[in-house]
Amino acid sequence: MSDSIDVIAAARKISNYVRRTELEHSPALSALSGAEVWLKLEHLQHTGSFKWRGALNRLLSLTPEELERGVVTASNGNHGLAVCRAGQLVGVRPQVYLREGVAAERVELIRQLGGEPCFFGQHPLAAEERARAVAAQEGQTFVSPYNDPWVIAGQGTIGLEMAEQLEGIDGVFVAVGGGGLIGGIGTALRQVRPATKIVGCWPENSPVLHHCLAAGRIIEVDERPTISDSTAGGIEENSLTLPIGQRVIDQKILVTEDEICRALHLLAVHERWMVEGAAGVALAGLLRSAHNWRGARVVVLLCGRNISPSRFAAAIARNFNSGST
Repeated sequence: MSDSIDVIAAARKISNYVRRTELEHSPALSALSGAEVWLKLEHLQHTGSFKWRGALNRLLSLTPEELERGVVTASNGNHGLAVCRAGQLVGVRPQVYLREGVAAERVELIRQLGGEPCFFGQHPLAAEERARAVAAQEGQTFVSPYNDPWVIAGQGTIGLEMAEQLEGIDGVFVAVGGGGLIGGIGTALRQVRPATKIVGCWPENSPVLHHCLAAGRIIEVDERPTISDSTAGGIEENSLTLPIGQRVIDQKILVTEDEICRALHLLAVHERWMVEGAAGVALAGLLRSAHNWRGARVVVLLCGRNISPSRFAAAIARNFNSGST
């Protein structure tokens, strides 16, 4: 395991505060894909996503002096919610930088959890760079959504849980944004289950880290709107997640918006789960590559549930309109 990404230490630190989410077998998705499919129900985590783990590990790592100076973060939503909830636990009110136009319900949730929403720019990366600059100027701690070893280690505790919950996992399917989630899970599984393949899944409309990995460096990548908004946005220069991703990601899959909406529909129909677009990306990745996984034991990570009912309904309607089943 990387010396800078200590997942074991993170697991000890946050164990009393996180839910050990279930790993649930899906007979319906197994029959559909030909693989033996298990779902990691991280959408049932506190604040509605896996982000709670990394944010909590970071804030619990701060000294009293650092907490006194304050915390700044940037987020499309889920990370911001998690940092605010963790801030309540340790007694700090974070500033949360968001791009202009973020869904109003997410902004309200940040306020309800004690955070201070701050808006900057039209793109998540612009808000992220502004937040880091403000933190440096004010002597505060910037908590990155992905480019932070404590955050990555916290997300990696999901990998440790999966390894304890199920033997013989052949592959794990994970939606990828900035790369902190797959970097943490991959780091953990490389240590405890090195034979398990780590599969990164991206929306075709927002394949930022996918293209950066292909280029071997951080580059600008054109993006289009995606139902998987929590994985959208650029990656800052010198991000830890690029070299980590190069080490731990075994396979990469791009999926269309129609495939994501179909996956959301299948999860609703067969599992009765209403999850966000990024969770659909991971299942869509499995379904697109199902011919390679027949008879294999695979885990699909359902990473979050923070989607508005109206947006979820629109995604399901898109699936019906496309004629998918």
